[in-house]
Amino acid sequence: MADAAAGDRKAFGLLTRRHLRRSIALAQRVVGNASDAEEVAQDVFLQIWANADRWRGDGTRFTTWLYRIVVNRAIDYRRRRTFAPLDAAEEMADPAWSAETLVDGRKIGAEVDAAIAALPDRQRAALSLCYHEEMSCAEASEVLQVSVSAMESLLVRARKTVRARLQPLIRQKDGARP
Repeated sequence: MADAAAGDRKAFGLLTRRHLRRSIALAQRVVGNASDAEEVAQDVFLQIWANADRWRGDGTRFTTWLYRIVVNRAIDYRRRRTFAPLDAAEEMADPAWSAETLVDGRKIGAEVDAAIAALPDRQRAALSLCYHEEMSCAEASEVLQVSVSAMESLLVRARKTVRARLQPLIRQKDGARP
């Protein structure tokens, strides 16, 4: 390893030939299959070559150091890759909304739009400024030239009216009879 750390490719090749098979076997026992174990071992030896200059040889056997790296990489690999066998996979649900959900959504949207359209002009404008235009109450009160408390009152009355008009729809959605 000292020669490989000095950049000797032949020494690294010899090291790889000597320890690759056992590294793959160890990785396979940790990750559970041969192809993943080969990938782990390949990654380990690439990392060893790339970081060979960090080898200190401070009394630790090379195999002890190598196997520690193999085990750590195999555990990391296993944590990242938690795939179930393809046969065990359930059928994927269609992520698109069903036609019924789309129709219901359109009906609800139309009901909300109708409830808002039926509001007095100033209440409708207050809702529009605060919710659609995302203005604060203070900003919207300036636009409508009313006090902040008057703006808050407009919003409270508008919400209460819309909620009351949508109450039959809410009850129906919750399963209660209108």
